[in-house]
Amino acid sequence: MFVWVLRLIFLFAILTAIYVALARYSRWDRRKSLEAEFDAADNTLKPREEHIAEGLARYDQSLSKRLLLGVFVAPIAIIAILLIIAYYM
Repeated sequence: MFVWVLRLIFLFAILTAIYVALARYSRWDRRKSLEAEFDAADNTLKPREEHIAEGLARYDQSLSKRLLLGVFVAPIAIIAILLIIAYYM
């Protein structure tokens, strides 16, 4: 039983590291696209940092940010399904 707890903690640590890396990369990529969008539009109505801050605030509320949580859900669901199949077959 103790081995399973250690394995689950290890799995959770790995999934957390993957989630953090993907979240940071995704936010960095979104920031770069907002900077390119601002530069291409030649917009003088608002400052560049304000445009980027608003875009990142919209990104924080977006579905694509929430889909990153699939990093936790998908592997755990697959493991659970495999364990159920192995137990009942």
